Order: sequence, then structure tokens, then C-alpha cells
Amino acid sequence: MSKATEKAYSLIRENILSGTFAPGAHLKEGELVDLCGVSRTPVRDALRQLATDRYVVTRRNQGVFVNEWTVDDINDIFELRAILESMVAERAATHISEGQVQELGKIHQAIQAMLDENGPLLVDFFLEQNKRFHAILLEATRSRALADSLSQIVQPPLIAQTARQYSRQELQNSNDHHRDIVAALEARDGALAASVMKIHIISAQRKFMNSYVASEATEAAE
Repeated sequence: MSKATEKAYSLIRENILSGTFAPGAHLKEGELVDLCGVSRTPVRDALRQLATDRYVVTRRNQGVFVNEWTVDDINDIFELRAILESMVAERAATHISEGQVQELGKIHQAIQAMLDENGPLLVDFFLEQNKRFHAILLEATRSRALADSLSQIVQPPLIAQTARQYSRQELQNSNDHHRDIVAALEARDGALAASVMKIHIISAQRKFMNSYVASEATEAAE
């Protein structure tokens, strides 16, 4: 990805996550060129990557639109994630290597160090580390079926929007779940790893839905 494409990708993604580009909004190429200060080619490349990452959808003969989900869609996604990621954690407990356990521990420590500094919450850093954590777990399962199933369910925009709504304490709670998952994996306790993972995903679901309902109520009042 060129620097111009990276710039366009970051700016468009940020506007989606902040709500400036609302769910369902039509993203017009000319306006994005002006916003990003780059030519049309990087904007098009950025939109293709955003479509791959499920931030936007392309509709034939209509253009590009910000992805949107119904309440039922969102609940289904989180509930399926809870089932599948619990399976991932349980299976990983059997197959994970010592090196992978150590990597997971380092990710937990890196997030904890950020939280302990008591400075600004580096949500993008948290998201990147969180993505690595779950990717290592999935790799440890050695299961193509689980990988394929999760690739259809996991929605990066929902994960990012959830994390951006977290308070410091909620980020701490999430990282505590990571710590407990690592401990369960070290003990090769698949049932415990699965149980903690389910709590981890359901906690994210509750946070997202509470924020979503509050946002909908505010918009209705306006």
C-alpha cells in the first residue's frame, strides 16, 4: 500500500469510526479526493481495502457505501463469535506451543504497560495488539475450518467501534480476560480458556449494544 493510499485509508476509516460517515452513507469519490488530499487512484485503492476489511460495501451501478448492520445482525455476529472463539480457545489449549503462549503473554504485558502509564488511551495500539492476540490463538488451533468460519463472522469495524467506546477500566477488564486466557492455556485447561473467552466476547457485545442503544435514543430525541 502506497503512502497516499495509506493516508486515504486512515482518513476514511477514521471518519467511519467517528460517525462522521454514518452507516449507510454514500461515499463519493470526488469528495474523498478533496478530504484526503490525494488523487483518485489512491482513494480507489483505499476503498478497495476498506471493502476487504468490511468498513464499506460496493453496490453495482450505485457506488460505495459505509457498511451498516441491524440490531439483529450485530447480536448474531457477537453470539456466533462467542461460540467460535470459545472453540478456538479450547482447541488452542491442546495444540498451542510454548512460544505462542509466550507471545500471548507479551501482548498482554504490552497492553498492560500502556494502561499503567495512565496517559492517553492508545486505542489503535490496543486494537492492533488485540488482533494479534486472537490471530495467534486461531493459528494455534491448526484448524482451517475454524479459520474459515471466523473470517466470515468477525467484523473489524464492530471490534474497532467497541474498543473506541471503552473506558480505561473497560480496557483493563478486557486485558484481564487476556491474562486469564493465557493462564488457562499455560495450564492446558481448555474448558477454562473457553469459558473466559465467552465472557470476553459477551462483555464486548454488552458494551457495544449499550452504546448503540444510547446513540439511537439520542438521535431519536434530536
